[in-house]
Amino acid sequence: MKKYKLGEMEQKFADLIWEHEPVTSRELTELCAQEFNWKRTTTYTMLRRLCDRGLFKNKNGTVISLMSRDEFLTLQGEMFLEESFEGSLPRFIAAFTRHKKLSDKEVQEIQKLIDGYRED
Repeated sequence: MKKYKLGEMEQKFADLIWEHEPVTSRELTELCAQEFNWKRTTTYTMLRRLCDRGLFKNKNGTVISLMSRDEFLTLQGEMFLEESFEGSLPRFIAAFTRHKKLSDKEVQEIQKLIDGYRED
């Protein structure tokens, strides 16, 4: 699961790809030069790193994602729950609400999610 932990710049780079995909390698190097002031080699190094982790694929000079941003964030959330709360969503919610009161709207949204899962 560690492969789904990204550093700050890796996350920004991944977000840039998700925002523009499919994107050619050349376009990506130009975007990274504008956004991050990176050289071409830095972009390719970072791309290779995230391709090795299974997030993206560079096929014939076109970069595409192998998982959506939502899928990635879901895996990060699951990993956080597992590492921090032994996989227990109720323990996470209890810890979270000790310091931040949920609004009525948030409670309704959570209840709607729970009810939707009960029907399945």
